[in-house]
Amino acid sequence: MRIFVRALLGASALSFAASGVSAETLTIATVNNGDMIRMQGLTDDFTEKTGHTVEWVTLEENVLRQRVTTDITTKGGAFDIMTIGMYETPIWGANGWLVPLDDLSEDYDVDDILPAMAGGLSHDGTLYAAPFYGESSMIMYRTDLMEKAGMSMPEAPTWDFIREAAAAMTDRDNDINGICLRGKAGWGEGGAFITAMSNSFGARWFDMDWNAQFDTQPWKDTLEFFVGMMSESGPAGYATNGFNENLSLFQQGKCGMWIDATVAASFVTNPDESTVADSVGFALAPDNGLGKRSNWLWAWALGIPAGTQKADAAKEFIEWATSKDYIQLVAENESWANVPPGARTSLYENPNYKDIPFAKMTLKSILTADPNDSTVEPSPYVGVQFAAIPEFAGIATEVSQEFSAVYAGQQTVDEALAKAQAITNDAMEAAGYR
Repeated sequence: MRIFVRALLGASALSFAASGVSAETLTIATVNNGDMIRMQGLTDDFTEKTGHTVEWVTLEENVLRQRVTTDITTKGGAFDIMTIGMYETPIWGANGWLVPLDDLSEDYDVDDILPAMAGGLSHDGTLYAAPFYGESSMIMYRTDLMEKAGMSMPEAPTWDFIREAAAAMTDRDNDINGICLRGKAGWGEGGAFITAMSNSFGARWFDMDWNAQFDTQPWKDTLEFFVGMMSESGPAGYATNGFNENLSLFQQGKCGMWIDATVAASFVTNPDESTVADSVGFALAPDNGLGKRSNWLWAWALGIPAGTQKADAAKEFIEWATSKDYIQLVAENESWANVPPGARTSLYENPNYKDIPFAKMTLKSILTADPNDSTVEPSPYVGVQFAAIPEFAGIATEVSQEFSAVYAGQQTVDEALAKAQAITNDAMEAAGYR
């Protein structure tokens, strides 16, 4: 099958912007998510088309963030392409740390990129990273366990419903947790989840004068609700569970519900990987009736550090990996359900994809996440599960560690919030915001 697809695609290969570039070996840093692992398995197609070879550095999410940030800020030059997201890209682009992607080929069709993704990966209208896949977050749940509990999942549930359903679906004797959520420290791991959740409780990171808001009732309500629900219905040791850990639990049939990245839908419904593939439903992330849901907006994207000597070859790889033809390549090899979602408008107009069970909910979740209006009360920052300022990653990593200590039973909610307030205000004062 793979040989056939390569021959087919070779006949209609992209007219790469940098065709004729001498063969290079590209070093690419990426995250150990399933879609990225799948891309590595298809890289021979890129080499056959261009002559370039690829060396992969595949890292756990928190480690990846640390490595690429250190490399680009110190001009280390370890990578020719970096897997980065909506938080880093505009900041690094503004600093001149990334190569602009303003000369991609006509065949690539940059206008086909979903506006939410292109906007989040641009600075002053210039694209600095191309989305490999885009995502929001949504509820993935066991339809059989929901039915057994005598309940029915609404398309747009509240947090109170989710907590009630989680308790009803929990079966400790059979190692079934009613709900699995991220508790792992890291601004893009448990920190991302609790921030998105807090938006629906009326919380925010900063007021309009950049004062930390962890001493407010909405943050206390968020953490107390989260800890209470996870204590009742979550897995043991959830303080160390991130995306991959919860994905494994869900695929093994040990979670009634999981609220996480929409990109996970293809993995939990894949019968080769998931024991519950035939009984998974989808719903919008919960709200609290305050006008904000708890879904985030993100893209894992490919960007080129300004220090590379192989920018032309790197652009060829980015065009290959984020193109319409790559989507077709995955579809032919792995099925349409497994193509990278959330990046291109044309995917959601494709008749082969429209009837995929999670396609509509993924797109709806992406379109309902607004990084310019993510909080109930006004906030001075752009971002849903992060604040798009350079200092945020460091601050939020520390804050998430305090929250994880609560989840592990090492301190109280009040103690963690007091520490978060001090950490955040001290850092903002040092940075000159206050």
